[in-house]
This record gives sequence, C-alpha cells and structure tokens, in this order.
Amino acid sequence: MSFASVFHQVPWKERYEQCLSTTPEQVEEALEGSSHPLARFERLISPAAGDYLEALCQLSQSITQQRFGKVIRLFAPLYLSNECINNCSYCGFSRDNPILRVTLKTEEVLQEAKALAEQGFRHILLVAGEHPKFVSNGYLEDCIRSLAHFIPSLSLEVGPMEQEDYVPLVRSGAEGLVVYQETYDREIYRTMHTAGPKKDFDWRLDTPERAFDAGFRRLGIGALFGLADWRTEAIALAAHVEHLLRRCWTAQVTLSFPRLRPCAGSFEPLTLFDDRSLVQCIAAFRLCFPDVGQVLSTREPASLRDGLIPLGITTMSAGSHTEPGGYTGAGQDNLHQTVRGRIQNENLPFEGTHQEKRKATGQFDIADDRSPSEMADVILKRGYEPVWKDWDASILSPS
Repeated sequence: MSFASVFHQVPWKERYEQCLSTTPEQVEEALEGSSHPLARFERLISPAAGDYLEALCQLSQSITQQRFGKVIRLFAPLYLSNECINNCSYCGFSRDNPILRVTLKTEEVLQEAKALAEQGFRHILLVAGEHPKFVSNGYLEDCIRSLAHFIPSLSLEVGPMEQEDYVPLVRSGAEGLVVYQETYDREIYRTMHTAGPKKDFDWRLDTPERAFDAGFRRLGIGALFGLADWRTEAIALAAHVEHLLRRCWTAQVTLSFPRLRPCAGSFEPLTLFDDRSLVQCIAAFRLCFPDVGQVLSTREPASLRDGLIPLGITTMSAGSHTEPGGYTGAGQDNLHQTVRGRIQNENLPFEGTHQEKRKATGQFDIADDRSPSEMADVILKRGYEPVWKDWDASILSPS
C-alpha cells in the first residue's frame, strides 16, 4: 500500500489534538522511549515537551554520535534550470513570476560541477524547475553522464516522474532523489499550487516510492515549514518517514526542515516556525528515528547552523547558489525574461562591465554565505569531521 493510500486513512486532526494535550508525565515517558515511534514523536514535539528541551537535546546529541559518529557530510546544490510550468505561490521559480531564466547547456553544467569539485565536493544535488521542454529526461541523462565519472554521489531534485522514467537516470549514474511534499495539509497545498502538474497532491506524495522501485538508493523527503502549522507538518512527515523505512527498507532515508526564505514574488510565511521549535523538531526526529539522516541547508543563518552541528544534523550544504550558473557565471549569454510563463525577451544584452553581468534569478535567498572551506573549518573546530565523499559506485561493482 502506498503512502497516499495510508495518508487518507489517518485521523490527522485527532493525532494533532493528542499532541497538543500531551501531559508532562507523558513527555517523561516518551523521553525514556517506552512507546511506539509515532506516538512518542507526537509527545516529544508537544507544547509540554518544550519544558524538557535541554534533556531532549542531550539525548539527541548522544544518539547522533552513537549512530553516525562525529561527522558532517557536505554537499552543494547545482541548479540546472529555473524554468517551470508550475505556479507555486511561495517559490521564486513560479511560472508567473517575471524573472530572468536560463537552462544551462550540458557543457555549462560540467563547468559548474568542476568548480564545485575544485572546492572539494563529491556529492552534488542537481536541481531544476519542472519544465519538460527545457528539462527533459534526455537532458538530465546527459547531465548525469557528464558528471558521474568525477562526482561519485549525484542526487536529483526535479519534477516527479513515472517509475520507468527514473530508470535511465539511475543507470546514467544518479543514486539519490529528493522530493519535498511542501505541505501535508491538503487544503493549503491546493491553494499554494494553482497551475501545473504539481497540483496533484497524491502523485507527489508517492514519488519516493516510485523512485525507490526504479533503483534510487537514497531518498530525501521534507516539508516546507511556514505554510501549515509546524506540528501538523511534523506529525505527517514522521508518518511518511516511518512508511518509507518499512516500504523502502534498503534505501537510505533522509529528511529536511526547510523554512521559507525571501524570494521573487515576495511571499510571506503563513505560520511561525521559530528556532526553538526547529530544535525541538530535530531532536524529536532523532530520538524516534535514530538512523535517519537529517539535512540542513544554507537557508538557515550561520550562527544557528553552527549551533545545530552536534544536535542531530548529519548533512549540510555549503557555499550554495540557488540560481543556474551561480558558481561560474555559466549561462549568462542565454538569459531571457518571462511574464506569466511566456518568453518576452530572449538573449538579453548585458549592461556594464563583465563583473556587473546580470544573473538568472535564484529560487530563494541564502542566509549562510560562507565558503565551503570556511564551513569545513567551523565543523573541525566543533570537534567534528567534514566528509566530502562517502560513496563510490565501485562498491557495487563485481570484483
């Protein structure tokens, strides 16, 4: 049974109310680990558990070191294209935003990846808006093949596909797929996604399972916090994690807690998810799902990211750009402007000196702009080891 089928059977409102009504005694029982993972999780993110945050964090730190050691895996996103046919109210790439767009050529993708490799990265996340004209399966295959010989860990964050469409991407060298449900609140999801294939809530919800069946070995999921109530999102996200751990038991599952950041379109968060709540959420996930990796991006400010290193986070991005060509300036000769999804100006001329060239519009603003080497130094000073490479395809090759 797929998670979409399970999702419709869960009394989410009742689960949320149980979370809110958690007593201090139930929190103490949950800290001792005496209940089912989901029931335990609901108690650990409850308002009552806020008074036990220090104990929660201490347990989270201890479990993380036991399961993962004192290491932080580093990766970088590489944006291929900011073209998109979806209208998502909160996203800078939304179809109707009048922004500067570009899709990198394969040789430009290679140029960007080489720049990242020179900084040490051996894990790259290829990101693109959903647009079959510009970001076709053939295009993605070409990009993956051009990088796979020197980037051993390639993951994708692109529009959801059929299982059979994922298979060639895996064969080309991709090993991970990241897909955020954005919000698990069906009504808010409907109001946020007004056009394009992303309107289909259930289709997106079952994407990780289709990806697993196609051969991906890493699956990343998450919710975009700031749309629905954070506890509602976290409860559903925990249920999704539990389902994937059973259904896709040979895959490595990771989860993320991205918070809304400023972007083109000037969308404002609908709900509050403050730092203290984020910490509580991270620690609760670690206690209830001790072997699930947790990812923290440069959406978060430097001081917060540094403080979260020992708490439960296992993977971090560094030196990130969210616009195509952000690392080398690639693609600037093919910039064009769109208005409501239609190209208005092609091959826009540059103004000023080379250093002042216009750039493609990014998906969102970065909060931590430190370089990868600076981030690695911070990790080392915290007593942890930055890990640039933890996978090679030769592991699966016959001897």
